[in-house]
Formats: sequence, C-alpha cells, structure tokens
Amino acid sequence: MKKYITALLLVGQIAFAQNKTEKDSTKTQDLETVFVTANRTATQRKQTPTAISKLNAKTIDEAKAVAVFEVINKIPGVLMVNLGNEQHSMAIRQPMTTNAYYLYLEDGLPIRPMGIFNHNALLEINQFNLQNIEVVKGPVSSLYGPEAVGGAINLISKKPTIDPEFKFGIQADQWGYHRIQAMASATVGKVGFHIAGISSLQKNGWMAFSDYNKDNLNARIDFNISPKTRLISTTMWGKYYSDMSGSVNEDAFYNRTYKSTTDFTYRKSDALRTKLALEHDWNSNSSSALTVYFRDNKLGQNPSYSIRWTTGKTTATGEINSNNFKSYGAIAQHTQKLSFWDTKIVAGVLYDYSPVTYWAYRTDLKANLNPGGLTVNNYEQIAERPDIKLVDYTADIFNSAEYAQISFSPIEQLVLTGGLRYDNMKVDYDNALDKSIGTKIYDKVTFKAGANFNPSTYFGFYANYAQGFAPPGITSIFRAKPGTGGTTGKPAEFYYNLEPATFDNYEAGGWINVLKNKLYFDYAIYYMDGKNELLSIRQPDNSTDFQSAGETRHKGVEFGFNYKPSEQLNIRFGGTVAEHTFINFKVSDRPTDALKNLDGKEMPQAPRWSGNAEISYYPNWFPNFRTALEWQSVGSYYQDQINTVKYAGYDIFNFRLGYHYKSLEFFGNIMNLTDKLYAFNVSRANLSTSQPSYTAAAPRTFLIGLQYNFSLKK
Repeated sequence: MKKYITALLLVGQIAFAQNKTEKDSTKTQDLETVFVTANRTATQRKQTPTAISKLNAKTIDEAKAVAVFEVINKIPGVLMVNLGNEQHSMAIRQPMTTNAYYLYLEDGLPIRPMGIFNHNALLEINQFNLQNIEVVKGPVSSLYGPEAVGGAINLISKKPTIDPEFKFGIQADQWGYHRIQAMASATVGKVGFHIAGISSLQKNGWMAFSDYNKDNLNARIDFNISPKTRLISTTMWGKYYSDMSGSVNEDAFYNRTYKSTTDFTYRKSDALRTKLALEHDWNSNSSSALTVYFRDNKLGQNPSYSIRWTTGKTTATGEINSNNFKSYGAIAQHTQKLSFWDTKIVAGVLYDYSPVTYWAYRTDLKANLNPGGLTVNNYEQIAERPDIKLVDYTADIFNSAEYAQISFSPIEQLVLTGGLRYDNMKVDYDNALDKSIGTKIYDKVTFKAGANFNPSTYFGFYANYAQGFAPPGITSIFRAKPGTGGTTGKPAEFYYNLEPATFDNYEAGGWINVLKNKLYFDYAIYYMDGKNELLSIRQPDNSTDFQSAGETRHKGVEFGFNYKPSEQLNIRFGGTVAEHTFINFKVSDRPTDALKNLDGKEMPQAPRWSGNAEISYYPNWFPNFRTALEWQSVGSYYQDQINTVKYAGYDIFNFRLGYHYKSLEFFGNIMNLTDKLYAFNVSRANLSTSQPSYTAAAPRTFLIGLQYNFSLKK
C-alpha cells in the first residue's frame, strides 16, 4: 500500500469526489449535499461512510452529452468505456469489463432484474430526462444486493415543476448525428405532470456501418393526495437499433481507415419500465413507501463480438441471439428516526419474479483475408443456421431480499453505520440443448459497517468494511463451452458449476473544506479482495470461456480537487490510481503453459491511471455565456492476460461553450479537440501471436445545438 499512500500525499493527501450543490454547480461542494443512493434515504455527505459522488442537473445540462459516458466520466474513480452508438462497458474498482459487477439504477430501482445483467443497460436511458446522477464506488450489496460490487450508478429522473415549463431542442454534428428533444412539465392543483422525449439518429458516420437510431419517452405523474401522502407513477419506453461496426485491426486503426469488417451485425432493444410508488410520512420521524413495478425487455443481436475466426482460415462463424424477459416486482421500505443518539433505521423487503427466454443459433461466414492471411479484410454472412442451436433455454427467476441499515451518533462528531441484507435468487430452468430441467439457488448474507468522524467543519474522515456478491449471469451458465455442442461432435457441456463471486472491501477516506468553501478535497483508499471472480477468457478463435478465478485483488486511491477562486472560474481535477491483479488463478486445461498460471499477472484492460479535469469560465463581462475545457486521461494497460503487450492509453481534450439569450440557448462542443488518434479499448486473445482489436474513437467532432426554454412563472 506504500505506493498508494505516496500517490495520495502527492495530491495533498486529499481529493475531491465531484459532488456539487443542487442550486449551482459552479459552487464548491459543501457537506450539506444530500445523497439518496448510499443509504436508500436522504443523507448528508458527512454522514455517509463511503465514496459517493453526485452530478447535478446544471452539470448534466451544460455537458450537452450525446451519450451518458460524457458526463459520468467527470466523476473521479469512474471510467465508462464508449463502445460506440451509446454502447458501453464500465470500470469502477475493476478493469474495463462487461461482467455483472455494477448495478445500474433508475430512480433507485435496478434497470435489470438480478441474474440478467447487461453491460449496455444505460443505452436505454433518456439523457434529456436526467436530474442527477449519483455514483457509489465499491460494494453496496448490503443495501442493493447482487451485482452492486464495483459500484452502483443511480440515474435520477426529473420531477414535475411547480411552474409550467417547456423545452425543445435540436443538436447535430458533422458526422451525420442529430437529435431532437422535447420536455413539458407543470403542476395543477395536487397533480404534477412531466414528460420528456428524445429521438436520435446517426447516418453515414466516420466509421463505416455505424448507423443507429434511438427513441425514448419518459412520463411521470405525481399525485399529492395529502401533505403526508404521495402517489407517484413513472413510465419509460425506449426503442433502439444499431449497426454493430465492431473493432478494427491494427493496420486499419493506425491508417485511420475505419472500415467495418462486417455489414450485417446489429443490436436492437425494446424496453418498457413502469412503476407506481405510494409514499407516506407518518410524522417527521417516520415514513414508509411501497413500490410495485413491471419491466418488459427484448434484446436481439447479430453481434460482431461473437464472430469466431482462427488466424489464416477463410471461414468463420457468428450467431444471432435474442434475450427477452418480463419482471413483476415490489419493494416495501420503512424509515424510522429515534431521538436516542440521533438514530436512523432503514428496513425493507423485495420480491421480483422474472420469466426469461434466450436463444441463439449459428451463422456461417466467409472471411476475406488481407495479404499475409493474418487479418481479415471483411466477413460475409453466407447462411443463417437455426438448425445449429448455441443457446436455447427458458427460466423463471425468483429474487427475494430483506435488508436493514442503522446509523447513530453516540457523540456529536461521530456517526456509526451498519447494514445487513439477505438475498435469495432461485432459477428454475429448462435447457433445451441438453434436455435438462432443474433449479439453481444462489443466496448470500452481505454486511457492511462504517464510521464518519467529523472533528471540524473544515475536515473529516470515514472508514468502512463492505461485502459484495455477484452470482453468475444465467446467460453464462447456459452457453455451451468452447469445443462442445453444435457441429463439434461432442455433447454440449455447460457452466452449471460456476460459483458466485464474493468480495471484501476495506476503505478509508476523508475530506477537507477550506478558504470559505472555495477549496474542497475528497479522497478514498480502498483494498478489495475477490474470490471466484467470473472472468471471460478469450480463446484464439475469439470465443469466450468463462472461468471463476480463485482470487483477485483490487486496490487503489481515488482522489479529486475542486477550487473556485471567484464566481467566474471553477477548476476541478480528479482521478484514480489503481492496480488489479490475479492472486490465485490456475487453469489446468489452458493450451499453453503461460496460460495455466496467471498468479501475480495484472488483469487485462486495467489501466493503473484514469482521470478527468475541467476548467469552467462564466465571465461577468459577458453575462449568460459559459465555456469549459475538459481533459480526459486513461493510462496504459495490458491487452492480454499473460501481460505480453500494452496499449499506451490516451489523453484527449474537449471544449464546450454556450450562451443564453432570453428563451434561446445556443451551444457548441468540440470533442477530441486536437484530433487525437486513440481507441477506447484494445484487446487481444491470450495467445501472443494473435492480432489486437481496436475500438476506435471518433476523430475531432463539432457538435452544435439550439434549444428553446420557456417557463411561465406563477
């Protein structure tokens, strides 16, 4: 840990987790900022013994983000990886991964049921409907259950406004992207209404075969039955279709010939989520809430990442799949405050029933090779093979949970917190490929304990211990192992014995707030051990073999800095220094000796450094004008699991400006200001002879927009 303590000292032993006030994002964070995600109830930052950050509506609005990663990456310790067309993976106290180690929430409710994780869940989010984004870093399984390991991201939607408001905007760039967005909101008597929609379209972009379109509509109705009782209804509908251009090889990347090797792959999503919440305040110290919800989601793909090709071969295979589920669930929660030691108790129960179907079948492809035969110029889809099933199952998933958390303050400067949750996930399945019918049960008690010590209004400390829990996703369990099933002549073998991953996280942090709230630092040091961590082991033909690693270790420092020398200027800087390693990972059936023992190796796609900084300027001499220069940095990382070759990482700059004139808002963004050649992700199979795959980032992009904002003050 010495190197991490040294890194902390180099930034003043303090850092800033980008939390800003609700009223004005240009003001320095103060400790009265209220969070709801870390404790499932409104809690001040100085009473929250965990690393948590918040982006408010002003910060989100000024970013004018095409995709959510453009704002989430402003948070220290968070790297949301852009995979194109709003597709993404995530890195929070983990390498860049698509594994089920993050919990994506919409207004506190998981977007997916437990066991049906999808790393692309946030592409369903309506960017124009976001009020706040809260990110808890580290395990929060004791409150939210499985998958809340690396962290939880809570996207909080806008509420009905008191005064009638209407907004309409358009934005576009030079690469064929444009978006239309509209919002209307008002409160009439006891009823508040809010509706927001976007329609995005990408045509003929910088990357060949990268068109996409997305339509989202969000609606909310608040019925204030009485001053103490509220009925809240929210509905989200979304439709998404995207070409999957996939990655490019090394020559194409460095020559900037962004030609897709596929012109037949796609991803499509149809999503509906609706919930009804009844909230009641019994008195100033007691409140209860009951939420019932329904989800209906269909995700279909002909994915580029499932193409299997062996170097030198002129044939390859792909797949077409469809994952469909519905969810019926309810959450009941009660919050009770006691005068003794300023105690607060939060307790709740959850039940979720989610029937799911998943099928996948093979496609036959022709591989047209480049000179030398080591890389593919392009693939052609020759035939769909619905007769060769790769996955074919139905399952009923039953999730139930009980949780409780207590916090109390035996002395004024000290707040102690403890939480406990029991999860039970039962999967009744029918696997058509091996004609098996059975039940899998994953259950776990998770615990956390923490303390906040605030000896002064100028500085404070916290520490916590938290457990994380992640059962294997059922899409992993019922996929045939490489080399079995299909046309191999061998009976299909499945991952029935994959174990749940468990994590133990130890964390300490603190804050300093000086110069009359002009200077704020926030930091966290963490040390997290994982057991049976689910890893996707890429094979030479690009297929995936799932392995539960014996042990992994994740440790690092998250830090930040926010300085506001005047009303016109705001400077922030934050990032993370981390290390992710295999501790005990031995696999006897690997094809080479180098792959049999990964002990001590760094995990692939795990940069030791990532950071984001921004200077924002609001000139007094030019009222209603804003400008900002942002720096995004990602350090080097290994492309493969045997640590043979690294990608150097990247540093890019983004520039934003905007101007309000009466009800009109003009804005422009220049993304990748210096036209840097870089990739969001670079990976290769385990064999040192394989070729790297580059997920190329866009060249310099000019985005311009116009928005009409109307408000009728009562």
